[in-house]
Formats: sequence, structure tokens, C-alpha cells
Amino acid sequence: MYLIKSEEAISVENTSFSDINMTERDVEELIKNNTNLITEDESMLIVGQQVRNSSNGICDLVGINQNGDLVLIEIKRDRKDMENRKEAFEFQAIRYAAGFATIKDIDDLISKIYAPFLEKNINSNREISLTITELANRNIENFFQENNISIEDFNERQQIILIASDFDEQTKSAVAWLNSNGVEIYCYKLIPYKINEDIYIDSKRILPLEQYDDYYVDLESKHSSKITRKRQIKRKTLPRINEMLEWGVVKTGDILKVKNHDSTALLLETGNVKVNDEIKSIQQWLKEVTEWSSVATYAFTFHVEKKKTLSEIRKEYMESNKS
Repeated sequence: MYLIKSEEAISVENTSFSDINMTERDVEELIKNNTNLITEDESMLIVGQQVRNSSNGICDLVGINQNGDLVLIEIKRDRKDMENRKEAFEFQAIRYAAGFATIKDIDDLISKIYAPFLEKNINSNREISLTITELANRNIENFFQENNISIEDFNERQQIILIASDFDEQTKSAVAWLNSNGVEIYCYKLIPYKINEDIYIDSKRILPLEQYDDYYVDLESKHSSKITRKRQIKRKTLPRINEMLEWGVVKTGDILKVKNHDSTALLLETGNVKVNDEIKSIQQWLKEVTEWSSVATYAFTFHVEKKKTLSEIRKEYMESNKS
């Protein structure tokens, strides 16, 4: 990373969380309040923090992803924290995930995890007419509606996210092997940089190394080179804004609007947006406007010209190109 100052490129060296006196709990709070650091354009609802299981193990954070599955988030500040553990980082997370697989319905999730979490993190300005359980139910119901999740799809499988400023080779090797054998486990490097008194965080997903092809294009006959065919889409995960740009269903320069708000932004070729001369991710823009900790990106981003949400545009395109 370089800092440009008076036409001079000054190298900015990365540091570590321990060097800047950030504890593991500080990183945990950072992720809890900024899930976009580990979800890219997707949405996540945090439902638990420091969750203790029956074996007395403690999971750092628990969330629900856009598929309705529980996400186990485990955090270590630095490589040294991992190497000093008696139990491997990834196996600790797998053990916790196995326990969360037993949560089969929303009531169980609320009573065991989400209600205690809300009790500790409740906003004093909340509607006092709602009990903690009612508020938890409403939050989950809204999240499911915004992300088109069916209640029957809740927690069909579990996702694991490991976070650190650096990973040792053994952890990366184990996670790569688990990925290849169908375990949905991700590694995110959160690399801190200190410039003067400001701290900058660079978030990089390092595993899985690459995605499987999300859609396929029919091979073209040698005798019909001038004929183009529609892409046949076969997906396990919903496409993101970059793919929608590639398909041509949205274009660079399109005007986007936050649903139920007046804020507008210009869509850029990178998939980010330009708002008041500032470049931001769509998720960051939505969260700033709505002041919500979690926003369903595609359900709440309205395409001004098409008069539809990105979710509706994406759904229409995918349905018209089903294999």
C-alpha cells in the first residue's frame, strides 16, 4: 500500500492488531458492527456473541447468512495467537459448527442465542411495546423476507468464517482440504495499516482460492459462428453486482437509489458506487443511509431507470436463462 503525497509515493507498511493494541475482543466488536468486512456485497444478521456451548467452548460471533444458514465466526488477532493454541484454529471452529447444527428452528435459535444477545446489546430507544423475544422474531422475519429465505431453508448447513491478520501454513492447508471436501469454510485476512493516528483495514478473502463456475455458456457450433446463445445459468449462490454488470442487466453509469430513501448513487464499473464524490461499496452506502447494522443489498438497492430492485432484476434474468 502506498500513500500519495505531493506526487511522491510513500510506502505504507502493514502492522498487526497486537502492535496497535487491539485485542481479540476489539476485532470482534469491529466485525459485529461492520459485517461488510467479511461478506462483500452480501448481507448478514449477527445473532450471537461469545456463545457458550454445552462443552464450555465459546464461539466469538454467530450470524445468519443470505441462505438462512448459521455462520460461525472465529477470530484470532495474529498468526502468533494461532500458533500458541493447543487446538488448531479450524478444528475448534468445526467443533462449534457441529454443535450449532443441532439448532433446527427459529424458536430454538432465539431462546438459546439471539434473545440473550439482544438483551446485552439492546438499543435504549427500541419500541418498549415489544418483548425481547418479539423483537428477535421480528428482526429474523424481516431478514428472511428481505433475502427471500424460506423458513424451511433455515440452518440446512453451517458456514464457518475464520478471521486473522495472518494465517499459518497449517491452517491454510487444512482449510483448503476441507473446502475441497465440501466444508463451507472461509479465511479472511484483516490487515491493519497505521497512517499517522488513523487505522485502515484491508480485508482480503484468501480461501477458498477460487469459485466454481457459477454459470455456463453453450459451446458454439463451428457452422454457426454468427449465432449467439443465451447463457445457461446453474448456481449454488446468487450472483453479485459484478456478474450483473457482465451480463449487461445493469450498466456503468446507472443511477441507483436506496429503497424508501432519497439517497442516490452512480454505479461504477468496479461494482462500487459513487456518492457525493466518494466511492463506496453498495453495502456501505446502504448501511450509512438506513443506519442499520445489516441490510439486504439487492433487495434495498433500487434501479431508477428500470424501476425495480437489483434483486428483482437479477431474479428475472436468472429465470429467463434457466438451464
